[in-house]
Amino acid sequence: MPARPKKRAVVLFNLGGPDEPSAIQPFLFNLFNDPAIISLPQPLRWCLAKLISKRRSPVAQKIYAEIGGRSPLLDLTREQAAALEDQLGAETEVFISMRYWHPLSASTAKAVKNYDPDEIILLPLYPQFSTTTTGSSLEDWHRAAREIGLHKPTKSICCYPAETNLIKAQAKLLAEHLAPQSRVLFSAHGLPKKMIDKGDPYQWQIEQTAAAIAAEADLQIDQWRICYQSRVGRLEWIGPSLDEELERAAADNIGVTILPIAFVSEHSETLVELDIEYREMADKLKLPAYNRVPAVGTQPDFISGLAKLVESASVSEHNLISGHSNLAGRNCPADRIGCPQ
Repeated sequence: MPARPKKRAVVLFNLGGPDEPSAIQPFLFNLFNDPAIISLPQPLRWCLAKLISKRRSPVAQKIYAEIGGRSPLLDLTREQAAALEDQLGAETEVFISMRYWHPLSASTAKAVKNYDPDEIILLPLYPQFSTTTTGSSLEDWHRAAREIGLHKPTKSICCYPAETNLIKAQAKLLAEHLAPQSRVLFSAHGLPKKMIDKGDPYQWQIEQTAAAIAAEADLQIDQWRICYQSRVGRLEWIGPSLDEELERAAADNIGVTILPIAFVSEHSETLVELDIEYREMADKLKLPAYNRVPAVGTQPDFISGLAKLVESASVSEHNLISGHSNLAGRNCPADRIGCPQ
């Protein structure tokens, strides 16, 4: 008899988001209670997370009220999971694990154990690696798997900032939404500078993504800039900020086209920050144009790229896979000591 096809579980990781207004404060608590976000020991971190989530909840309530009182992230991730399943075939089931709201790692690990796969592929929906996103998600998954005795061959895809199909998807969407005679602003979620100073590779990988999209889209060096959004708190954050780049565009009397390169799904940072708050700022600055490129979502090239990563991971001898240009070895500079490779 022919051998049974390998049964595979793919786990997609993302941030998660509140599914109703009452979930906003506990979602924020889970976020700030993550040691990758606030590195204080317990019980100090727990107390601070309680305080911050209570104080920030009213602001967050207003933000989510702009998009119906809930995050669309889970629904959109389900669409991506279904599209990926279609590409990978009948012997693969795609699961979703969110870091700060349901479905959390504990429940997803149980579902994967019940599925009883021959192998597990862990695939973060963060193209660029950071200890605060992919690093935190993978660590939480391995903890949850250990606690329930889920011991199956597992491979983790750490990052894919310049994966060919991701770049094609971004460049195609940019071409469709590029405002005439505008400056392209590649916007990514910010990170406190102290994390970069400790060796987190996120900013370096953002730069790889932006340069690759610019090359694919045939942009000249003076046609694009990298900037960062979503700054909170009093810490120094990496820059330049999107605010600064909008002001610079106004001074140069040029429009902008915003491409969110660290977000693969629409959520509050795109639907509220980019589409409402920064658009209002652009109007006040009297920018000639303000266009926003959609997140890649289920764009066919992007889904094909994810499928390619999964298939490559399945045949790789390595447990930690890089999706830069090759699947083995380290691509980040030596001073990026936060690189998992």
